[in-house]
Amino acid sequence: MKYLEEAKQITALVGGENNINSLVHCATRLRFELKDEGKADKEALNKLSYVLQVVISGGQYQVVIGPAVHDYYTAILSVAHIGEGNRESKKEDGKKQNFLNRMMKVISGAFSPLIPALAGAGMVKALLTVFIEFNLMGYEDPTYLILSAAGNAVFYFLPVFLGITLAKQFDANPYVGGAIGAALLDPNFTGLLGAEGVNFLGIPVTPIDYASTIFPIFIAIIVYSFLEKGLKKIIKQELQLFLVPMVSFMLMVPFTVILFGPFGTTLGNAISDAVVALFNFNSIFAGLILGAAHPFLTMLGLHWGFTPVSIQNLELFGRDIIEGVAVCSVFAQIGIAIGAYLKGKKHSKIREVAGPTIITGICAGVTEPILYGIVMNYKRLMAVVAIAGGIGGAVNGALGVTCDAYVFHNIFSLAMRTYSPYLSYLLGVSVTLVTGLVLTYFWGITEDDKADFEPEVKETEYEEPVAEERVKADDALKEGQTMEICSPLSGQAVELKDVPDEVFASGVAGQGIAIKPSAGEVKAPCDGVISVLFPSKHAIGIAAEDGTERLIHIGLNTVMLDGEGFEAFVEQGDKITKGQVLLKFDMDFIEKQGYSLISPVLVTNGDDYREIRVLDKKQVEAGEVIYQVIG
Repeated sequence: MKYLEEAKQITALVGGENNINSLVHCATRLRFELKDEGKADKEALNKLSYVLQVVISGGQYQVVIGPAVHDYYTAILSVAHIGEGNRESKKEDGKKQNFLNRMMKVISGAFSPLIPALAGAGMVKALLTVFIEFNLMGYEDPTYLILSAAGNAVFYFLPVFLGITLAKQFDANPYVGGAIGAALLDPNFTGLLGAEGVNFLGIPVTPIDYASTIFPIFIAIIVYSFLEKGLKKIIKQELQLFLVPMVSFMLMVPFTVILFGPFGTTLGNAISDAVVALFNFNSIFAGLILGAAHPFLTMLGLHWGFTPVSIQNLELFGRDIIEGVAVCSVFAQIGIAIGAYLKGKKHSKIREVAGPTIITGICAGVTEPILYGIVMNYKRLMAVVAIAGGIGGAVNGALGVTCDAYVFHNIFSLAMRTYSPYLSYLLGVSVTLVTGLVLTYFWGITEDDKADFEPEVKETEYEEPVAEERVKADDALKEGQTMEICSPLSGQAVELKDVPDEVFASGVAGQGIAIKPSAGEVKAPCDGVISVLFPSKHAIGIAAEDGTERLIHIGLNTVMLDGEGFEAFVEQGDKITKGQVLLKFDMDFIEKQGYSLISPVLVTNGDDYREIRVLDKKQVEAGEVIYQVIG
């Protein structure tokens, strides 16, 4: 598996696996919840070549990695026992966070894993909108229906996905959580929609369409997490495998359809009625309130409460002022996405997220990817979306803007002049978009947020010269030619397959040989540049002038010594010459700490060559040829 060494190092530098309460990741960051942040070494983490930045925010210790974050996350889970396997051993650290931080942590943890699916599905919906508007296909076209399924699935089955991610947040079984969400969408239940006299054991039930909603599942999973913990205390361990989920299903699904779902719907209807009353009282004030609150109502799934009122208004009067104001929420979020994109530097992660969501918002009027992927990840942007939406809503409310058809608020409904008065509508959405853009760019991004807005690749002084030298070296090595690789250590040669570490033994980390050293000194085996020097000093990477990329790893698992027993005489980026002393290490100390001294000496870009040929030697001296690279 890739990144195992990096995973071990990150784990050690955040204080070890026993210091980790939980670990999740988003698009760019490993988000640790630590028992004691004082045990983590922020400075050492920041010096790692593959770490972009360390951010402490919202009760999380965030290690910013970039696009390979999932690979690092998987690697960390494989080397550190985090998650279900050691759930019972984790203790609360006693630190209290304010309510906003706790809420942000839960929401971010629930939606962050879904961002790629939401963004991708939103782009599919945007593309289909274009196809329909330009008459490239119709609503009944099988191709449209198949692609529509791809675009709608993540939104329709949102209760299932949230059941999984929320259960993880509350340390409950994620698949039971997902199944609770799925039950709300099962045909046996949805077949009851519109039926009269539905009851559960004599208790009246009002069947509701829960597709795309999040409010009921949020409540259900919070309650389920407590239920699961309680059941495990009273049910014998031998019976927990089937009895805990069984009881959970039998209690939580009925409670959700009887209580939580109707409560959310009732709340949504009450909000809708209150907004209608506000418009009757003062349209400017009502526009301000609805425009500011609409993104958060969308997040909770409560915005659907306006749908019956809007449809009724369109049927009775041919126009609807509620959607005439709600459109400002869409353009506020588009403005935020544009502002975030402009604020981010070239090759930054925020541009990768914001770019597609801008197109999704403009072309399809689907802003959930913006809401969940951008707004909810940065605290100030929650205020920005409320301010921008509120200002635009007040303008549209004051000017009496109405929506004259039930449409998605996108560029096509704009082009078809679905709103009136049209110029007033253009003024309102323009003010909204510009406000969201300007506030995001100049105020909405804090110092803690800036890591996502910086380039994802660190520039180093030596990168370009090394690249040039490699090109020359690769050009020089013709097919069938041989390069000799010298040993950086003196000692006993050990075949790679005999190294007691599956990563090195399998050749995943690179090809070559290992040496059990007889002297605690590493000498440069070639001319080149130090491409990597771990803060723990247990491993050195060399970009050789001959084009090979080499790794010298002193001992096995010695990253856990955190540099103790090692002394480096070079730094990352230094040019080196063959025979130069690079590193010294205390062999007796390392062995007394229980670590093996067997040291892999590898070519990590061996796939660029036809063969790595290991010479048959039992003992080697530093500077002596140990294997050959065949071009």
